[in-house]
Parts: sequence; C-alpha cells; structure tokens
Amino acid sequence: MERWSGTILVLGLGTSGQAAAEWALGEAAAGADIRVVVADSARDEVLEERARTLRARGAEVRLGAVDVPPADLVVASPGVRPASRLMEAARSTGAPVISEIELANRISSAAWVAVTGTNGKTTTTALIAHVLREAGFPAEPVGNYGPPAVRAAAETGPAGVLVAEVSSFQLALVERFHARVAVLLNITPDHIDYHGSLEAYAGAKARVFANLERGDAAVIDVDDAGSAPYAEVVEGTGADVYRVSRSVPQERGAYLEAGRLMLADRGWIHGLLHVDDVPIKGHHNVSNALAAAAAAHAIGADPDSISRGLASFVPIEHRLEPAGIVDGAEYYNDSKATNPDAVVKALTAFEDRPVILLLGGRNKGVDMRPLAQIAAAECCDVVLFGEAASELEAAFDGLDVRLTRVSDLADAVASARAIAGPGDVVLLSPGCASFDEFDDYTERGRRFKELVATMGEAG
Repeated sequence: MERWSGTILVLGLGTSGQAAAEWALGEAAAGADIRVVVADSARDEVLEERARTLRARGAEVRLGAVDVPPADLVVASPGVRPASRLMEAARSTGAPVISEIELANRISSAAWVAVTGTNGKTTTTALIAHVLREAGFPAEPVGNYGPPAVRAAAETGPAGVLVAEVSSFQLALVERFHARVAVLLNITPDHIDYHGSLEAYAGAKARVFANLERGDAAVIDVDDAGSAPYAEVVEGTGADVYRVSRSVPQERGAYLEAGRLMLADRGWIHGLLHVDDVPIKGHHNVSNALAAAAAAHAIGADPDSISRGLASFVPIEHRLEPAGIVDGAEYYNDSKATNPDAVVKALTAFEDRPVILLLGGRNKGVDMRPLAQIAAAECCDVVLFGEAASELEAAFDGLDVRLTRVSDLADAVASARAIAGPGDVVLLSPGCASFDEFDDYTERGRRFKELVATMGEAG
C-alpha cells in the first residue's frame, strides 16, 4: 500500500471520479498532507450536487473546466478521452496520469482478479465472484460491475479477493497495476473512436498482463483470434497460463468435451458440469463459464465448489435477460451488447428460433457490414433505430432480410410486436452505444423492459 501527499487532481466527476475524490479526502481527514482538486469539462445538476458534497469536505471542484492547476498525481476517469482538452491540460502539468483502477490497486492489500475483453467482462466478473464465494472466499466484484474499485479497495483487507471488470479505457492508464489472476476473454473491434486504432485498443487490453510475476496466472480464451496470441507471450513472463477453449482440450485450463465443462491442470482432469446445467445461454457464455472456472481454480477454489457456483449463478441484467412474453413471442434484453461482436454472440443463444433483431443507437466507429451479413443470415427481421439507423441500413444494402427503420427504441419495440408471432424471439441487442437517446445501456435496457411490460399489461 502506498502513502500519498501533495495535490491529487481527479479528472471527471462520474462514479469512479467521485469515489477517487472521496478516498483522497478521507486520507486528508486522517492526517495526510493532501490537497484534492476535481475537474470536469461538463456541468449539469448531477455534477453540481456532487460538487457541493465534495466542496463541503474540503475539495476544490471545477466544473466546465478546460484548465487545471499543477498537481503531483492525476487520477483520470474512463470517460475523459485521451485527446480532450482536459486531459491535455492535465498531462501538461508533468504529473503522472493514472486511472482509478490503478489507484485502487496501489492502495489495496487484497488479491486481485482482473477481467478484460471486448465482450463478456461483466458476466465473467460476476461469475468468478459468485464461484469464489461458493468456495468460501470473501470475494467482491468491483470496477465497472460493482462498487467503485477504489472504495472497495479501501474497505477490503488482505484476506479478501477483488474481482475487477477492467476496460481498455482504464488499462490504457495503468503503470504498476498487478493482478494475481488476469483474464483476457476476446479482442474484437470496439472503441476505435476512443483509441484511434484496433492496434491501440488491443494494446490497452493486453496491459492487464504487464506486471504479472512468477506464481501469478493468466486465463486466456484461445478460441478467439484476438486474444489467443497472448498465451505464448505471457508464458514468457513466467506466469502460469490457463487456456480456455470450447473446441480443443487443454493440458492446463478449461475446455468443453462431450457437452461437459472440464478443468485440467497438467495431468489432473476434473469434469465440472454439463453445459445444459449452466444457467446462462449462448456459446459465448459457455466460454465465459470456462474462463470463470479456470480463474477460480487459479485462486484456489475446489472443483466441486466451482461446479456448484456455475450451476447456481443467476443471469444479470441487460445480458440476454428475459424481459417478458407478449402474444406468445419472447422478448430479451441484451442492451449491454454495444458492439457488433456482442450481437453475433447473442444470436448463438437462439440458433433454432426465428429472431427479430433490434439494432441501433450510436456507432463507435465500427464497420457494421460484417454484422449486417451475419444478421441477415440468422434473423427473419431486423428493426433499425436511433442515430445509426441510416448507417446500419446502408450496411444491409443488397442483403436478403426484411428491414424496418424507425426513429427510436419505443417505435422499434412497437414495430417488433407488429411483426412477431408466437414462438418468435424479439432481441434487443443493439450493437451500438446508447448515448443518442439514453444516458447509458442500463437506462436503455430498463426502458425496453418497461415497454415490453406495458405491452403485456395491455394484452
């Protein structure tokens, strides 16, 4: 654990920025020689309320800011873009710029499991924490799923395990971040608008392995072309590598054999449970369950506890979440699917059923033509909505699928109802960010569920 002094500048007053500022103020109240400054380029009622609370505790808060004072440490929130004026101003101070997840890791005395990847992070993070608790470990999911990491780190002692969902935004600003187990699920195009290129995005993801030591473990899905190459790279560090595959048995790792999840560790093999007993559906969730099993094993969970934990896991909100049945059609909320690869994975859960797919929102700089080709082959109808509707419509040009284009999510749900028949699936798996119409994917998903519930009540 590190001790701090001087000026700590927090960029961004979102959830993680607020938590970082509160931690620093707590250190100052306990006697540390710390000055806390918070800067955010935005200004709204929510931020004003947070600012009032922090100012009452002694922080200097600058909303609508583009300039910052000299600092000894800068803690940047994930939403602050690298090329923003605020970030450029912070870098010009010459102070180290780290992410909130890096700060949390530095102040922590607990063991860490870090989970990253383009898709599946949240589910796998929740799975690992659930399985570890089933095995008797005091595990807590933190970061993008769960409480802010810095808050949990300050409250968790050395006997605990923090299971952190970590994004490319956070990993781009780590220096000494160290996990006992680092998990890489997959790397497919996403957030190109933020990082500038797929190579930069992949490089940020791979930083989860940067500080592994001998005795640490890496869990890598080798079925994924983006993540597989890192298995050999990480082996060169001396860390233990557990490979995950749905198709190829592994000497050390987890794999699928004759419909059963298997766990192996250099000659030792244990059958866990049948894939039908895993309560989360889709090929991608089998991969997530295998990764969770390998990660829990690497921490020390026994196979029987891993099996029980996987079998008793409850699917989480906005990830292929059942949203209701209307006129015999089943509605699913997969609002967390904010990139094309997530949509493709979601479609594997309904291979033998007619699917009406709801696509739309704000594109993140990703080519939508490959998704359109797969959706046209897998779905009976596609409803396009939101800011990206025209771009998506162009991506489907020439493909044999029925398209409906509407303005917003409410119209998309209404159009899907008019199309759907008994036994059909209506899947909100938008493939885009939500910021054209909603604050985040959770608001979008909850609105979808409200719309479905209203239709059900109306009969």
